[in-house]
Amino acid sequence: MPYISYSALKDWKTCPFYYKLTRVDRVSGFKGNEFTAFGSAIHSVCEQKLLKGAVDPIVYFLSEFKKNIFGLPNDVELDAKLIRDMGYQGKEIIPEIEDALREYFKEYEVVAVELPLYEKIKDEDYNFRGYIDAVVKTADGKHHIFDWKTTSWGWDARRRSEKIVTYQLTLYKYFYSQKTGVPLKNIETHFALLKRTAKKERVEFFRVTSGPRKTENALKLLKIALYNIRNKRYIKNRASCEKCMFHKTEHCP
Repeated sequence: MPYISYSALKDWKTCPFYYKLTRVDRVSGFKGNEFTAFGSAIHSVCEQKLLKGAVDPIVYFLSEFKKNIFGLPNDVELDAKLIRDMGYQGKEIIPEIEDALREYFKEYEVVAVELPLYEKIKDEDYNFRGYIDAVVKTADGKHHIFDWKTTSWGWDARRRSEKIVTYQLTLYKYFYSQKTGVPLKNIETHFALLKRTAKKERVEFFRVTSGPRKTENALKLLKIALYNIRNKRYIKNRASCEKCMFHKTEHCP
């Protein structure tokens, strides 16, 4: 059965034609950079922290970061100074991860790390596919879904409340409930910001509300996207052109 992920939905929302180029025509898009290499490495450390992995987190981070950098395509231009700075920044973030978890959730047990979702979308011949970074359960019986996000100094109020950004957690909550049977009222959602250039509070959790109306709107957007994808309607979103890597190229003149 075909599937759609949150990242694919986000691409379609940004520009249906961009979705077509990258997801249907398989035109090579974004190849990664220092930021994605850093994000993947620090994300792996967060997993190890939750799983109580018996590894030195800083050594592990540096090893993963180096591996990710060398794994980038040869034609990706890299900034050596930025890479050095990121190494130091990662070493400053890592000691704060466990303290931030304990301060935010108090007592908790780890339910899952990198939990896969592959759930049927109601009334559709599609599944929703995704991976939840982490789920913990607190003493009050609540299940808490959260997603790690690397950033420079943090998110402003607009970013924190941006619909398409928060819909990630809304959809994860809905399909987690469908997968596990945990009632929606017993699930809460959060982002965990890992801030590279911050001087303090380098790890910050904040809650994202996902009530019935918001869930309805997120599912509605998902169904609209699927309707257009099935019918091969890939209209360009001109408002996104200036930031698009395909703008004024042979793929999108």
